[in-house]
Amino acid sequence: MATHTGGCLCGAIRYEATGEPVRAAHCHCDDCRRATGASFATNVFFKETDIKILQGTPKQFRHAADSGNIMTKEFCSDCGSQIFGIGSGSAGIRHVKAGTLDDASFVQPQIEVYTSKKLPFTRLSDNTEHFETTRPR
Repeated sequence: MATHTGGCLCGAIRYEATGEPVRAAHCHCDDCRRATGASFATNVFFKETDIKILQGTPKQFRHAADSGNIMTKEFCSDCGSQIFGIGSGSAGIRHVKAGTLDDASFVQPQIEVYTSKKLPFTRLSDNTEHFETTRPR
């Protein structure tokens, strides 16, 4: 069984995710862009029980997403790196930001969501399924 490790920029928070991800996705929504400071976020979804925080305690921020779900963003209070996210519409699932993984070479996004909000210079992958808003349930 694969174990994937990661953490924040300053190293105050460390985690491990065991097993294979449920899915991986690029998200082009305004919230993900603002939270990451990038043109889109790459989120890797695991069962919540497969993620273990090894060191530190993330701070949380909750907000309503475009989907209507309540999103909980978890980040390092020292360096500000967003590490995890939890959506009220996906019980038992937690995502990690791909950029926080020590080795993200295994990540292969299957979908891209909120493509209607992508920045004009962002090219969608030919290897992903595209959704103008959220993915269908």
